Amino acid sequence: MTAAKLTLRLATPADAQAIAVMSRDLIETGLGWSWTPARVARSIANRDTTVLAACDGHLVIGFAIMHFGDDRGRLNLLAVHPRYQGAGLGRRMNLWLEECALVAGIEAIELELRRGNVGARKFYERLGYRSAGVVTRYYRGEEDALRMARDIRRTVGPAPAWQAPWLR
Repeated sequence: MTAAKLTLRLATPADAQAIAVMSRDLIETGLGWSWTPARVARSIANRDTTVLAACDGHLVIGFAIMHFGDDRGRLNLLAVHPRYQGAGLGRRMNLWLEECALVAGIEAIELELRRGNVGARKFYERLGYRSAGVVTRYYRGEEDALRMARDIRRTVGPAPAWQAPWLR
């Protein structure tokens, strides 16, 4: 694996199967399969949702799905194949989605993860997400979720002294 071969791009309908299988195998294990190829394809087609594919050449090795609301984004899913974890793909996908959200006027991003998924919790904490509570029996009425959120608004400081007075 070389970093030069790892790319991010918008997912296409042809990616729906690979993304759905990764969701089933890496995220939904033991919960059934709710993010089927058809559901992923609907997300790819939805203009209020961005679906990213992380690729090694032509092989999809990670993905992220975010739905954009009026002032909040919901990160529905994010996963990277275990062989590629630690290469920065999750962070890169999150940054891409945050930039899109800022352009869309989104103020915060929310997500849920399995309460017991310590690795995912630490990953999101490193990205600046904070716990926003627990949702009991969120997953199929069986497993609790940890809700996390991140305020992505950026503050603009005073104009630099060198800037023309009419721009201050």
